[in-house]
Amino acid sequence: MRHTISILVENEFGVLARVAGLFSGRGFNIDSLSVAKTLDPSLSRVTLVTEGDDQIVEQITKQLNKLICVIKVSDFQDTPHVEREMALIKVAADERTRGEILNIIDIFRAKVIDAGPRSFVIEVTGDEGKITAILDLLKPLGVKEIVRTGKVAVQRGLQTLSATTVDNTLEQQRKVRRLR
Repeated sequence: MRHTISILVENEFGVLARVAGLFSGRGFNIDSLSVAKTLDPSLSRVTLVTEGDDQIVEQITKQLNKLICVIKVSDFQDTPHVEREMALIKVAADERTRGEILNIIDIFRAKVIDAGPRSFVIEVTGDEGKITAILDLLKPLGVKEIVRTGKVAVQRGLQTLSATTVDNTLEQQRKVRRLR
């Protein structure tokens, strides 16, 4: 079963390597990965997708929480959330196929971000199913290259991964480090 996991971490050198190392060291694969700073520039949010049963993901979550740089971990499996990814698709376009490609782009609310005499670069944003569907329609027309971002996800409603309790937790962790 696929799980989307969000991890709030301290924004410092080597954190991503430690998180990725935890996965590789235990034989788990990361299918998708996205990392960026949060509103608080001292924190980053890692969103990753991995595959495994609930017991394996629970083990991963416990191991992640043991890392000093990790503030909070959330598995979105049973949480109402919104998730998206973006793809850039380079497709061959000649006089014969341009109209059909533009119709497909319109149907999927995608957009052409670069046009040349023999190609288009298309940007499409949506869930995994939407991106797979547009690719299925474009492949027979001559897809030349695909670049996809990692999945990003956020909880629905007012709940956040960076709740105010995180500020207290972060301060407590910093105090513990100073004592070491």
